[in-house]
Amino acid sequence: MNDSKLLEEIERYLNGEMAPEERKQFELLRKGDTAINNKIAEHEEFAKILKQYGDRLALETRLNAIHDEIDVHTLAEELMIHPSRIVSLWRNHHSKISVAASIAIFAILSTLFITGNLSNQESKYLLLRREVSLLKQKTETLKAAQGIKAPVRATDRFRGTGFAITSNGLIATNYHVVNGADSVYVQNGAGKSFKAKVLYTEPENDIAILKIVDTSFRNLGAIPYTFKKSESELAEAVYTYGYPQDSPVFNEGRVTSAVGLNGDSLDYQISIPINAGDSGSPLIDSKGNIVGVVQGKQTQLEGVHFAVKSSYLINAIQNIPVDSINKKVALNTKNTLGNLNTVQQVKKLKNYVFMVKVYDK
Repeated sequence: MNDSKLLEEIERYLNGEMAPEERKQFELLRKGDTAINNKIAEHEEFAKILKQYGDRLALETRLNAIHDEIDVHTLAEELMIHPSRIVSLWRNHHSKISVAASIAIFAILSTLFITGNLSNQESKYLLLRREVSLLKQKTETLKAAQGIKAPVRATDRFRGTGFAITSNGLIATNYHVVNGADSVYVQNGAGKSFKAKVLYTEPENDIAILKIVDTSFRNLGAIPYTFKKSESELAEAVYTYGYPQDSPVFNEGRVTSAVGLNGDSLDYQISIPINAGDSGSPLIDSKGNIVGVVQGKQTQLEGVHFAVKSSYLINAIQNIPVDSINKKVALNTKNTLGNLNTVQQVKKLKNYVFMVKVYDK
């Protein structure tokens, strides 16, 4: 498909002009091709900016029209000479003045929003890595005040969660958890830490693949879960298992939407009460399939959280350069969680879900 044809198809897709079956096929194309997915996102963002610019021009036009109806200079002179006329002016023109003031305030707020000074994507969509450096700094300050000399060591900057995708030490997590890391360690359920490296990332999909490189690491054995290729159904029961604190936490809920923030097909919207540190946790259905990777939450709406769909994780795993891992990754196809109840499933997850620790030098 040439660029011109692709642009035409993207516009039809974003404008809702595709038939259901055609839209479904285009969604599959988008999921399977990162370049096309990026072009759709860029086009959508460009259209949004154009709309904001159009709205601003409309505001300016309306302000100018109101300004033309009111002789500002004459009013200023009259008010300076006859302050008592303020009351009569308000009685005769209060509706126009109110509209003008309201539009002016709205224009200022719109400008602040567009430039990012009032709000930005982060204020709406909070990525769930757990920041711990500030707490450690306060602890070291308190120790210093008490005359306790703290050892010099790397600072534990962020924490998140990751989970095994192979038995030999490949771990999936979010890109935002490890972005900018000097060093990365993963800690298993028994409290043992292993040095890891960032093997592969897809920032646009917020996916990172880590590789445990610690010589003390031993093979995990068969992965108990499988990775779901198809989309989960609306209202499907799901749960997470991650590290928002030093011990693992289980939470359950439902898939509440097949799309994420602003209709983004990258994510599911879920009703699970997740917290900082849950980033990178597996999202698992009742049959023990990985259906997503916990990512973030909407800060302006209570209980609205998001997870990257497993299909994007599968694509990322398949995109890992072969020369960095010697051979293609073979994902587990035998699910040993399916016949277990949730309690039994969670017990088996303990050895395959890790706390991810990111350090600064």
